[in-house]
Amino acid sequence: MKRSPIKKVIILVSILAIPGFLFFYLLPHFAKNRYKSLPVFGKKIVASTFHSVKGKKIPDTIYHQVPDFKLINQHSDTVTWKTLENKIVVLNLFYTGANNQQTCKYIKQLSDGYEQKPLVKFLSLSVDPADQSKIKDFAAGFKAKEGKWDFLAGDTTKTYPLIKQGLLLDVIEDDTKAKPTFIFSNKIILIDNLHRIRGMYDADNAEANARLEDEIKVLIAEYLRNVKDGR
Repeated sequence: MKRSPIKKVIILVSILAIPGFLFFYLLPHFAKNRYKSLPVFGKKIVASTFHSVKGKKIPDTIYHQVPDFKLINQHSDTVTWKTLENKIVVLNLFYTGANNQQTCKYIKQLSDGYEQKPLVKFLSLSVDPADQSKIKDFAAGFKAKEGKWDFLAGDTTKTYPLIKQGLLLDVIEDDTKAKPTFIFSNKIILIDNLHRIRGMYDADNAEANARLEDEIKVLIAEYLRNVKDGR
């Protein structure tokens, strides 16, 4: 049985309308979820001050921040939050004597991808104080670009409190053997320009790595939006 011309027109209009519906209604929904703000890790304290949103007073929140530090990199330069001012930082732990350097290999890949983007910096922090004399050659082995990827080392009186209380990671030195070994969190940390931890990712998990790569871009967009809004 042949369809009438009117029915054909109705079917055609319906087919053409579906992509429009998907674009105008579903796409914004997914975009909103994709670019939602990242969480802030660590303890939160409700402050005694307020800010206004649409005329409503909202208590301010004081978030955990990674404290300032003063460590030496592979070029014998001092690195602090001042030298990383207004930067987004991707950080991992390592030590030169580890058998597996897969995380540093991945950071190498990431840092190369951001070589022309000065907003993002990469830090690899050693858990072994003996690495202070080794990080220059170690960094050279990865061809780490100066000013983009810093390898840091220092005495454990400086690095371990930073790692445990500041970065919220674990580290233990096993000195029961002739050659000390170190057990530490194999996580990559994403830190915003306000020194807040915005992401933690298992370095050996492909899905976590993909999420890190997406969320670096989300954090860049957040930073640029805040700069535009004057915040």
